[in-house]
Amino acid sequence: MNDNEALQQSRTRVIEAISQNMYLYGVSPSIGRLYCLLFFSDKPLTLDEMKEELGMSKASMSLAVRTLLDLQMVEKTWKKGVRKDLYVVNDDSYQRFFDYFTTKWRSALTMNTSAIKKTLSELQQLLANPDTSEDVRKHAQTDIEKLERWVEYYGWLGKLIDSFETKEILDFIPIEEKKE
Repeated sequence: MNDNEALQQSRTRVIEAISQNMYLYGVSPSIGRLYCLLFFSDKPLTLDEMKEELGMSKASMSLAVRTLLDLQMVEKTWKKGVRKDLYVVNDDSYQRFFDYFTTKWRSALTMNTSAIKKTLSELQQLLANPDTSEDVRKHAQTDIEKLERWVEYYGWLGKLIDSFETKEILDFIPIEEKKE
């Protein structure tokens, strides 16, 4: 195997691993391959260059790039004399994780907390109704106790998310600088 083949084989290993785990970001492996193409590219690429390299349709490529832009994993860049949009990988992996983590988890936290609070209110109404049977009261009270523990958990999770947004998490788990 020559040096170029060895380089390509090592890149392919990373590309396959990353693309298979892109579901963590809610995207398909093909979008992961696009991300890795940009990551390993030594220059910004146009949609046409990416389409040609990956063999994707223009519509699929456009959607994939838009998805990566929304996730802040890639960004548009400019180069004098080039009329087409150029794209590069957003190189700040830590910030990208913070942004993604906080956006996704804050959304889930809000949705779950809202559902739990509404349910707690309805269960309290059941308990307050004198016509509610003893069996339903017993189950409602048990549900309230369980859901109140979830409210405590979501309070903690909210603080964790806040620590990512403010970067206070770095006080506990600092980013280690590369030693030269």
